[in-house]
Amino acid sequence: MTLALYKRVVLTRDLPEEGLRAGQGGVIVEHYPARIDVSESYELKIFAATGQTIWRGPESSSAASLRTVPQLSLFSLRLRPSSSEPTVA
Repeated sequence: MTLALYKRVVLTRDLPEEGLRAGQGGVIVEHYPARIDVSESYELKIFAATGQTIWRGPESSSAASLRTVPQLSLFSLRLRPSSSEPTVA
C-alpha cells in the first residue's frame, strides 16, 4: 500500500539512532518506490508540538512501519531526556 505525499503519519516503531520513538508524528514529503535491489521507502518530516521540524530524513521501512493519522486525532507531549523542549509523541 502506497501512502500519499503530505499525508500525516505516526511512527509505529522506534528509530533510536535518530532519537525518535514510536508514536511521533510527521508528514510524508517523498516516496521512493521499490526497485529490484531496494524496498519501498518514505522521506518524513517530524515535528515538535510547536511546529518546528526536529528531524527530516528517509524512513527506510515500508508503509508497515507508518500509520496514518485520523482526521480528529489528539496528540500528547513527551520531553526528550537531553532537552526541555517538548516533542510530539
